[in-house]
Order: sequence, then C-alpha cells, then structure tokens
Amino acid sequence: MINKLFTLFLCASVLAFTSCSSDDDTITGTGPIDVLVEGALVSPQIGGPNEQNQVYIDLSTNVSTNVQRDTWDLGFYSGDDFRVTINGSIYMAAAALTSTDIDAINSTNTEVQNLQPDVKVGTFNAISGTYIDAPNGDINGTAISEISVSNSDNPVYLVNLGNEVGTTVPAVGSVNTQGDSRGWKKIRVLRNGDDYVLQYADLDATTHEEVTISKTPNYNFTHFSFNTNSIVSVEPIKSEWDLNFTVFTDIISGYGAYGYSDFVAINSKSEVEAYKIETEAISYDAFSKTDIINNNFSNDQRIIGTHWRSGGGPNSSPALYENVFFILKDGDGNFYKIKFISMYNAAGERGHPKFVYALLP
Repeated sequence: MINKLFTLFLCASVLAFTSCSSDDDTITGTGPIDVLVEGALVSPQIGGPNEQNQVYIDLSTNVSTNVQRDTWDLGFYSGDDFRVTINGSIYMAAAALTSTDIDAINSTNTEVQNLQPDVKVGTFNAISGTYIDAPNGDINGTAISEISVSNSDNPVYLVNLGNEVGTTVPAVGSVNTQGDSRGWKKIRVLRNGDDYVLQYADLDATTHEEVTISKTPNYNFTHFSFNTNSIVSVEPIKSEWDLNFTVFTDIISGYGAYGYSDFVAINSKSEVEAYKIETEAISYDAFSKTDIINNNFSNDQRIIGTHWRSGGGPNSSPALYENVFFILKDGDGNFYKIKFISMYNAAGERGHPKFVYALLP
C-alpha cells in the first residue's frame, strides 16, 4: 500500500525525482516579452524537461530574467531580520548541530551520521520537512534559525547541497530535474554589526573559509555560491519581479519535503499577493477589476504553485486546468489577471510553459 501511495505521489504530482511523463540549453540574461493587443503572451524559458532555469517575470515591464538554478546556494536576507535561506530549487536541506566549533565537525561525528538520512528532500519521512525553508515563504520559517548577536547562540549547521541540475533528456512528456548529489557542507553564520559572517567548509575539512556578506536593501537577498566562493547575482531588484518559474521544494503532509517541477512562486516578500479563480461563472476574458474580491488575496508564495495544472498519474500526463485563472496584485497596487495556456511545446516536451496576462485598469 505504501509503495503504491509513493508511486501516486511521484507520478501524480510530477515531482522532481521522477521521469513520469528538448531543449536543455541554459538561457541567461533579460529580454522583452512579445505583447499582444489584448495583453501579454509570456513564454518563460525554463529550459525544457530538465527545467534548469529559474525565470523571474516582472508583469509591469514585460521583462524576464533567467538564472540557472544551481548557480547559488544561500540567500542572506536584506530585510530587518537576520535570516539565511537555502536553495530549494536544487533540494537543499539543513539541520542545526549542537556544536559551535565548525572545525571539530566531520563525517564521523555521531550526530552528523544520525541526521544525514533525514536531512534531504524526498525521503517520504515527515521529519524531513523540518530541514527545509517554510514553503509558504515566511522568512521566520527558514531551516537556519535567526542569526543571533550572541555568537554562542549560533550553531554549526549540516547542509545537504541537494542535486545538480539533471542533464539526461527524459521520455517525451516527462521531466528530469534531478542530477547527481552535490554532497555536504558544514556552515556557521554569525553577525558583525549589520553584516553576516559566513563560515563554511567541506564536511571533512579541518579548517574553514570565512566571508563577510552585507545586506543589499534593494533586493530580497544577497546570494552566495559555494561553487565560486563568491556573491552571485540571482533575483532582480525586489520591486522588479512578481513571478518566479522554478523547481520548488514543498511539503506533503505526513511525508515530508518533496520537490515539484513546473512551479510558479509569487514575490510575497515584496508584497505581491494573488488568488485563484476556479469557476464557470465568469471567464478570463470577461473578468474585470470590479470583479476582484480583496479578501481572497493570499501572500502564500505557493498560491499559484502547481494549481494551474493537473498532476497527471500512472496512466495520464499532466494537463492544464481549463477553468482556472489567477488574479495578482503587485507591490505597487496594480492588478493583473493571468491564465496559463500551455505546458508543452509542439513536440510534446515538458518545460515550455506559456501564459497570458492583462492589466486590470
């Protein structure tokens, strides 16, 4: 029974760890979006069935920004709080250790060995959900606790670096977002005035690197990469994006952390909100600003998520919901209606979403 249930979750949700259903070129930079008379048609370049790109969309300017999703590891929050996020698009996870001495930790440590089976995404064990960032986007729910002004209160963390972006092209209609394991790191984050101080090393290293990372107030986060040992550019300015097409780590109740493909997050940290309309009472074309119900708006970054498509199953492929569209309010108070019109290309390959949207004047 459990194995059948796992298979249902894997295929029905088209999650990141299966090829239940190409263009795998990396696309970077920004570019304009074709504008139609009745609104805008957007084709986010997420990269085909390997879905290697995170694509940020700014509805007010019709501009997209594409970043390969394994180019960053940690995000240091630029708001008032001192919080550090992990890269859920590559299935990272993190757990606090009892030690505050990063150089004393290695793979033979009993606590490390006990934690490693659970500090990962896709275990089907509920406890794995405690080692990821809050999927709803609440900055107070990061896997790494708030960084304290008192160094003695900041422990070492065991960090599962998740997986490389998948490169094997799956069967037509499927996805393959998960490549090889990226291994483990140990980190400790301290504060120095208004800056973060990151200590990091390979799990069995006897010494560590240290870097000071400053907040960047015009952005939600300052991002850091272990691959380059440097700060990297990821998100656009926080007021200049509304949607993020990405692979995403969520939680299945009772089964822990799990990776989803074809996911759309909203920029909830910059006051973007949205809600879903699922009704035959009013069409996308007929919907106007006077039809908006303000109490329906949600700041849960998953409010669009995968709710624009069905998950499919063992004998069916994912498909668009024909009677679903979304209303979005951006940080400037503009209202938009959004409808997804495709998730495949003409050859039937996944990873080619399209949507239309229009400003509601």
